[in-house]
Amino acid sequence: MIHKTAALFGASPAVLAFAALAFAAPAFANDQTHDHADGIELLLEDSGAASVLAPSPAMPGMSFGTWGVDPALLATDVQPGDDFNAYVNGPWIAANPLPPEFSRLGAFTLLGEQSTADVKALMDDLLAKPAASLSADEARIVGAYQSYLDTAAIEAAGLAPAKPHLDRIMGATTLDDLAMLWADPAYPSPIGASVSVDAKQPDRHIASVRLGALGLPDRDYYLDTTEKGVAIQTKYKEYLAFLLGEAGYADAAMVEKVYAFEDAIARNVAWDRTVRRNRDLTYNLLTADELAAMGGDVPVAAMISALGIESSPGFVVSLMPPTPEEIAQYKLDEATLAKIGTGLPGMFALLSETPVEVLQAWMVKEFLSGHAAVLPQRFDDASFAFFGKTLRGTPEQRPRWKRAIGESEGLLGELIGKEYVARYFPPEKKAAMDALVVNLRIALRESIAEIDWMGEATKTQALAKLDSFDPKIGYRPNLETYDGLAITAGDPIANRMAAAKWRQADNVAKLGQPIDRTEWGMLPQTVNAYYNSVKNEIVFPAGILQQPFFALTNDIAVNYGAIGGVIGHEIGHGFDDQGSKSDASGALRNWWTDEDRAAFDKLGDALVAQYNGFCPLDNGTTCVNGRLTLGENIGDVGGLSMAYRAYKIATKGKDVPVIDGLTGDQRFFIAWAQVWRSAQREENYRNRLRTDSHSPEEYRVNGVVRNLDEWYDAFGVKPGDAMYLPPEERVRIW
Repeated sequence: MIHKTAALFGASPAVLAFAALAFAAPAFANDQTHDHADGIELLLEDSGAASVLAPSPAMPGMSFGTWGVDPALLATDVQPGDDFNAYVNGPWIAANPLPPEFSRLGAFTLLGEQSTADVKALMDDLLAKPAASLSADEARIVGAYQSYLDTAAIEAAGLAPAKPHLDRIMGATTLDDLAMLWADPAYPSPIGASVSVDAKQPDRHIASVRLGALGLPDRDYYLDTTEKGVAIQTKYKEYLAFLLGEAGYADAAMVEKVYAFEDAIARNVAWDRTVRRNRDLTYNLLTADELAAMGGDVPVAAMISALGIESSPGFVVSLMPPTPEEIAQYKLDEATLAKIGTGLPGMFALLSETPVEVLQAWMVKEFLSGHAAVLPQRFDDASFAFFGKTLRGTPEQRPRWKRAIGESEGLLGELIGKEYVARYFPPEKKAAMDALVVNLRIALRESIAEIDWMGEATKTQALAKLDSFDPKIGYRPNLETYDGLAITAGDPIANRMAAAKWRQADNVAKLGQPIDRTEWGMLPQTVNAYYNSVKNEIVFPAGILQQPFFALTNDIAVNYGAIGGVIGHEIGHGFDDQGSKSDASGALRNWWTDEDRAAFDKLGDALVAQYNGFCPLDNGTTCVNGRLTLGENIGDVGGLSMAYRAYKIATKGKDVPVIDGLTGDQRFFIAWAQVWRSAQREENYRNRLRTDSHSPEEYRVNGVVRNLDEWYDAFGVKPGDAMYLPPEERVRIW
């Protein structure tokens, strides 16, 4: 079954260069800490003349007309007030079934495909050059790309490239031995750590400790007793059996033991995602001695030393059982406490009591699974059969050349990005974006001044935070050169290992150094955007600054409704339920009066209730998690409100014409809806409802606009229309 929604996708881990190093988590590990490191909030989770996203033989196109929207794609048989998403996006979705390589397809997907094709053009130019004429950096890029693409060589090599690493795992016969491998970024580990900006002292770096180890996407998959849940568990065990069988395990019982290890983490150690969002509970500062004391038989001090992070001023642990004082302070009820596992102390205890041979087997399957794409075809096929087909419902694997682009970007992404921006990002785009950001900031300043639920003391702090926002557009000025990262032609596993070690060394080197405010968490070619609370920055890579978000030839209403709404969304993250816990400097502290925070939380609770009522599957019994998605929903509702006000600022005193029968206000809201155009497969929908902190796309359209009075006015929406909300039920926070 295909679910027709508007697409928001999670960016590839290979593209999001957030440097999750030290105690390195494996490729498919489930980070049991935050959905995004360092308080980073993403726009997406999994990016004149007529313009169009051109089709390929297997891909549909998407027209944007001559001014940013193609009116021919609007539904003539749907009233905007009944289903705004269907009015804007329905005809295109109906006319464009998903190609078999996609679990979802829409505007974001197509722009992401365009970015991939643009990088492929750069790669083709390099491949056309004589090898002797390539610069050292160009040779590394070509080597990374061709090594992944050469499936014949990968097939011929068999498991030989992996064997030394598997032998190291099997040679680690004690917990101490295993711990030294866990401290090596080339190997999977149930505990993750990285150096990041200290959320409470954002002028320094600190080591943060996180948990991983789940092969399924979330702890809830292990707890699911429904028919669908048990079927996924069975398929996962079959995948484990394949991996362990290939590694030489003859005892089928080991599959159950490895699964039981992960199941114990899910049931006892891990936290529910809704609770993991609470930044007050996931900042626990320990000394090295305190961390080591809870390690049990795990040699924590030796791991810290091996990682080179002993100079850290402390260790921030994400998952620690709340103290009685915290339970009282944050008013944690029994229902919430039931969602909180034992965290790091429980993980240490579990590792201490789990037989070494089970931990070895877990590492073996994680290593093989994490590197399945660069092992013989049977591994790649098995991985896709489970993660692609079973979990996301995708019929066919993504073409190898597209995955090779992603692999190359994961290894040397900013080197590739340097060439990307030179070819595809003209400087006039940045100037136009700068003007949009200025007006969005003016709009929020006006909004803060007008809101009646916030007192003057808190408003002063909010305005200080707004004034300190650091917008970054296009690309960082000093793109990474990856000095010292050697690429071995013909050995993609070696390239991954080298990159992991390079990233760890680069990450650990930050300890004791000033904060680099020029550093980005995304590549220039990424189709996404983010807000980073510890740096109080909003970041918009060059890749997203294209249709349907932005074009210099667009009608101004379209640019404000699309990229303006995205800018507002990211600014809004600084004032959502979690981002609002950081002040103007990026420090995690309470800058609110109790009365104002209570008023803000009340508005948030109303938004939670609205989104809890959106139940797209199983005859209205499988619903959006309004608490899990609250931050993103505040970003959407507040961001579009800011963008509308900014649009009015930009057009004040100007004649705004009617174009193709559509007013400026109508074009503004249509542009926002067009951004979220997409359809997805049912399996992917279920996965995202459980794991994604973003609401499904149709609710990023319908759930947002029905809270804005201006949308009602623009389209004449009245009582009796399906989307109508009485004014007193509309939530307007910013």
